[in-house]
Amino acid sequence: MDDVKISRRLFVSAAVLAGGGFVMGFGASPSEAQSATARLTDYVAVAPDGTVTIRAKNPEVGQGVKTMLPMIIAEEMDVDWAQVRVETAPVDEKTYGPQFAGGSLTTPMNYETMRRAGAAARAMFLQAAAEALKVPVAELSAVKGTVVHKASGKKLSYGTLATAAAKVPVPDLKTVALKDLKTFTLIGQFKGGVDSPKIVRGAPIFGIDTVVPGMKYAILAKPPVYGAKLKSANLDAIRKLPGVAQVFTLEGQGDFHGIQDCVAIVADQWWYAKSARDQLDIVWDEAIGVPHDTATYAAQAETLLTGNGEPIRDKGDVRTALAAAAKTVEAVYETPFIPHVPLEPQNCTAKVTADGIEIWAPTQSPGGGRRLVAQTLGVPEEKVTVHMVRGGGGFGRRLENDYMVEAAAVAQKAGVPVKLLWTREDDIAYDYFRPGNYHRLRAGLDGAGGLSAYQAHGVTFARGGKTAQGAGITPDGFAQITVPNYRLEQSLIETLVPTGYLRAPSSNSLAYVHECFLDEVAHAAGKDPFDFRLHLIETGGKGPAAEGRGPDYDLKRLKVILETLRTRSGWDRRKPAAGEGFGLATYFSHRGYFAEVARVQVSPDGTWRVFKVWVVGDVGSQIINPAGAINQVEGSVIDGIGELRQAITFDKGRAVQGNFHEVPLMRMSEAPHIDTHFVLSDNPPTGLGEPALPPVIPAVCNAIFAATGVRVRKLPLTPEALAKRA
Repeated sequence: MDDVKISRRLFVSAAVLAGGGFVMGFGASPSEAQSATARLTDYVAVAPDGTVTIRAKNPEVGQGVKTMLPMIIAEEMDVDWAQVRVETAPVDEKTYGPQFAGGSLTTPMNYETMRRAGAAARAMFLQAAAEALKVPVAELSAVKGTVVHKASGKKLSYGTLATAAAKVPVPDLKTVALKDLKTFTLIGQFKGGVDSPKIVRGAPIFGIDTVVPGMKYAILAKPPVYGAKLKSANLDAIRKLPGVAQVFTLEGQGDFHGIQDCVAIVADQWWYAKSARDQLDIVWDEAIGVPHDTATYAAQAETLLTGNGEPIRDKGDVRTALAAAAKTVEAVYETPFIPHVPLEPQNCTAKVTADGIEIWAPTQSPGGGRRLVAQTLGVPEEKVTVHMVRGGGGFGRRLENDYMVEAAAVAQKAGVPVKLLWTREDDIAYDYFRPGNYHRLRAGLDGAGGLSAYQAHGVTFARGGKTAQGAGITPDGFAQITVPNYRLEQSLIETLVPTGYLRAPSSNSLAYVHECFLDEVAHAAGKDPFDFRLHLIETGGKGPAAEGRGPDYDLKRLKVILETLRTRSGWDRRKPAAGEGFGLATYFSHRGYFAEVARVQVSPDGTWRVFKVWVVGDVGSQIINPAGAINQVEGSVIDGIGELRQAITFDKGRAVQGNFHEVPLMRMSEAPHIDTHFVLSDNPPTGLGEPALPPVIPAVCNAIFAATGVRVRKLPLTPEALAKRA
């Protein structure tokens, strides 16, 4: 997405609140790449007592946007953060524009728009004060919610001016004066999350906490194989169990994001529903899943990798360059399917009203969920009301709204409000998994040890003959844009397994493959990993934007973070102990540049532990909230290390793993020390939720090689697997 641009359609309106006050709304078109015009309304209200209420427009799933977006408005308004009260905006895309959490796009899509919103409000208060004090606006300044006339020493609070400010003509938002970045007093300051005190107190703010009058609890028994059909179930026996209110079936819609054949159990308490499901004697027709087996997928991939795939990118003459290479390096890498496993399992509360359906959902895409519910249940979209509720983690899983459709369908058929809650086993079995993939790589080195050729064949997954969600293989990794001769081919394996976008989609697996292989190539060239990459930067080609293929990959920015990381990590002074190694990796993902060094200890039995990770990133000219930024980077690093141990395998279409003992998360005692540093560059600020994750996985694997001489070319990285490879 391009940065948000203000268009001639942008407008501001203001009105006097009951009892005196100021409420401001404004509209803006999003980026030119976003075709629908967005109107962003009712963001700011100022009460007579000076309290400033700012609405946060996008879903909060732990990434900090509920704090960050209002900070931008408050900065330009020149209000004290202590005056600010934040609330979640209603779901209304006609008013607020796109409301979603994904792609690290919240900052680049909203930064300028939020600034202009705050600046317009400040201008209106300055004008109101100028009229009240009968002085030129130029003689006034705004300081922490107060307009100051320095010459006379007079001051007027925003609360006092609120009614008058509401009557001031709206300034032209295209030319409204924005603050100089050097004068920022709020942006760049550490601010705790606005919900953090409630979280610490255990206040009911998450989707799982939602309660509405007359609510029942629901659970579904769904097929263990996606798309399997229900044959029989002992429904009459289940209806007689304690606490069970209703039992009925829902018919599958045959849609990837819709409802599957299932049995719905509605009960007075969730445990009654869950216990009743445990006693279901249910039979499925699972024949559809027979070809979809992890071993079958691996065999198909092995066959495909021996041949040629469909060319995705072809630069220079790879075959000639490889034939002329002084040395070649070859390897096969494999990554598994993995789940999202947010700590809060999927849940949704829904009730049918006289006017339609009302939904409370911890979703990353409330507008998408609203449309999906309307489409699936045959209800006009304007009759579906969705309330954004804070989610206990998302990582891309809550971009899918299957649980929202399920809750709405159960409520519609049951005729009572219901809270649908999945178990952890449900959450894993019915995930939209990050798809696995397989890669055969070959690189050529010239006589001086420089990278002259790079050939890659990736095998990934498809649904209906098209690349599955989250399964895309990009041609624009670091090595790929710097080498003069490069060819990427892709082959597809059909799957019925639902796939989706996991934090840093595609990049989180591709970084592992290509950055680990690049470390192999550097080792074969006899070069230090930093020196090898810096040499590629000096001799490398142009980024994809220069060729008209998407966001640019600025090698100058990458060079700065690599050099900074080399110093901060003490790379050239490292003295690893026995069984200890240091590994380097870098990646450009979702507009963010990150490079990381991991220090890893490996025991003789294959047990490994990451002791420290140094992280250097460039996400533009501003870090809006350093507390949130560091939180996102540290969370990304911990997520990435945890993913190294995770894998979902399939047996005739069934997910084999079911809970955390089989899909382990990192424990607090295992978390490494993380040294985070940001390099500010002269570029628009971007998001932080995803780009820090991809480099940590290869950095750890490269450190393991440095410690043991064992190359990690296949995940998951369990102690048993590592000891076996050794």
